[in-house]
Amino acid sequence: MFGFQVVKQYEQGIVLHWGKVQPNPRQPGLTWVNPFSQRMHKVNLQIVVSTVSPQAAITRDNVTVAVDAVVYYRVVDSMRAVLNVENYHQAVGQVAQTSLRSVIGKSDLDELLSNREALNQQLKAVIDEPTEGWGVRVERVEVKDVELPESMKRSMSRQAEAERERRARIITADGEFQASQKLTEAAVVMAQNPAALQLRLLQTVVEVAADRNSTLVMPFPVELLRFFDRLTPDAEGPSNA
Repeated sequence: MFGFQVVKQYEQGIVLHWGKVQPNPRQPGLTWVNPFSQRMHKVNLQIVVSTVSPQAAITRDNVTVAVDAVVYYRVVDSMRAVLNVENYHQAVGQVAQTSLRSVIGKSDLDELLSNREALNQQLKAVIDEPTEGWGVRVERVEVKDVELPESMKRSMSRQAEAERERRARIITADGEFQASQKLTEAAVVMAQNPAALQLRLLQTVVEVAADRNSTLVMPFPVELLRFFDRLTPDAEGPSNA
């Protein structure tokens, strides 16, 4: 009743004298307002977090989605926030809803799912344009969730599964190709060195015996193979002559 009021550190006071705004906002601290001829509107300068309810829209590639977002904004000009708009909180919320639907309609589904940062920047620019005249600045806009129809979720799941199967087949085929190259190189080396071929034969016999938990008996000694190997060039010599 005595006209004393307290303006908090994060506030500014806009005083109207007989309905006419005073040029200088009241700063934080104790201030006196004439209780008969003046009224003071306190404006909060803190960042306000506003949640945009899910908005149903159709993307550019004709997919129906529901997208919600979060808007971070604050008052940078308390005078315009009081004089130019009746309720700047409600005004920012309505602009955010319409802008969200508009941006979704201009974007493809792949952009909504994979390029969130560009979408956030576009939303911020669209929302900040009309709020500038209200003395409000949009600091950041974040898309929270993109809800897809169940049919679209199943289609995307099948597509992802087919892509994983394709990659698995490519990796398997590449491994078989590399293995065949190595086997070819090994065959060339063994053909040039008969002793390596005999060692490989013995190694194979040992592996088979260990795997079957049995003992293999060779019907002829390995030296006999070496004997035939030495006779082969002599046998081919006269025929070629």
